Amino acid sequence: MTVRSILDAKGHQVMSVAPGAKLSAAVKLLGERKIGAVLVMEQGRMEGVLSERDIVRVLSERGAGALDEPVSAVMTRKVVSCRESDTVSGIMEMMTTGKFRHLPVVEDGKVVGLISIGDIVKRRVEEYEREQEALRDYIKTA
Repeated sequence: MTVRSILDAKGHQVMSVAPGAKLSAAVKLLGERKIGAVLVMEQGRMEGVLSERDIVRVLSERGAGALDEPVSAVMTRKVVSCRESDTVSGIMEMMTTGKFRHLPVVEDGKVVGLISIGDIVKRRVEEYEREQEALRDYIKTA
């Protein structure tokens, strides 16, 4: 199973905010969309990623006043990405080792999607359910 198969099922849409946007606006977007991270983009270029963990960290360090700061002051700048051809097992290892839950998908320098650990788990469960059904059908015909 590859990243492409997950994106084909999930879709390639990516939520993003500008680096200069207020953190409060990004928090509102995360809440409205029920997502855990957004990419920080400027003129089509990925500048970073803002996750729930980044927000919790800055609020614990600087308090509610941080909500008036720009996203660029809070985001993770060192972003690990993957490609559509990467395997799910490979990106699961990347995410576990790096201790992050969101992974931008980049092809030819362009962001084409965003994969979360939840997307991977959902896809793996669906795969296991299909395998179980196939085994049940096989047993019935044997």
